[in-house]
Amino acid sequence: MKKGKKLYEGKAKIIYATNDKNLVIQYFKDDATAFNNQKKSTIEGKGVLNNRISEHILSNLSQIGIKNHLVKRLNMREQVIMLVEIIPIEFIVRNVATGSITKRLGIEDGTVLKEPLIEYCLKDDKLGDPLISEEHILAFDWSTKKEIEKVKKMILRINDFMIGMFRGVGIKLIDFKLEFGRLKIDGKDEVILADEISPDTCRLWDSITDKKLDKDRFRKNLGDLIPAYTEVAKRLGILHEQSNVSAVNVTKLSSIKRKQQ
Repeated sequence: MKKGKKLYEGKAKIIYATNDKNLVIQYFKDDATAFNNQKKSTIEGKGVLNNRISEHILSNLSQIGIKNHLVKRLNMREQVIMLVEIIPIEFIVRNVATGSITKRLGIEDGTVLKEPLIEYCLKDDKLGDPLISEEHILAFDWSTKKEIEKVKKMILRINDFMIGMFRGVGIKLIDFKLEFGRLKIDGKDEVILADEISPDTCRLWDSITDKKLDKDRFRKNLGDLIPAYTEVAKRLGILHEQSNVSAVNVTKLSSIKRKQQ
């Protein structure tokens, strides 16, 4: 598959055209951002880990009937994905209250929610991805009621699956962000899961110690982001068991694993 011109560059990924108009290549960068791009850094190896973790999760979701844009992983940093029209909404799924919701509502950090809470944010960096209601979505035609109802059903299924998957490897799924896109099938729009699912988009805590294994390590200056992401990959069975994996040999590990497959 031939990589063409750059179509889009976001905070963590670059999208390239291919010789197939229905497919694009998604490249995972090492850039780390937080607080609506106010905090920035480059962390070598992050893109490699996110590529592998997201591929693993999306592949498993496909097996339970959750359609998503992943076609295949090309190499350590790139995936072939279906070209979709992204719905301009970030769907935030919360199982435990932490982060912005605790500040916004005065909820005690770590409060376990009785049921998963779905929040909506307008996908617009310039506006700071503001929190919106379902009424806003419908009023401004960002999505249809039918699409939102379908997305909510998919979200609950995804959440149930991921809670179980992570619980099985000693990790609590605290919250996560999802994006969805429209795909033309037989002339009709179908909504499918898009973007990525990785420690960049999830809050993941160790089940026993509550150690953060996600991007909060960057947000809160906790350090050791690569070891934390690597720990997630190791527990999911993506990387060989090995202690003290550094940013330098993350790439080597990924290369070895790919050759073995």
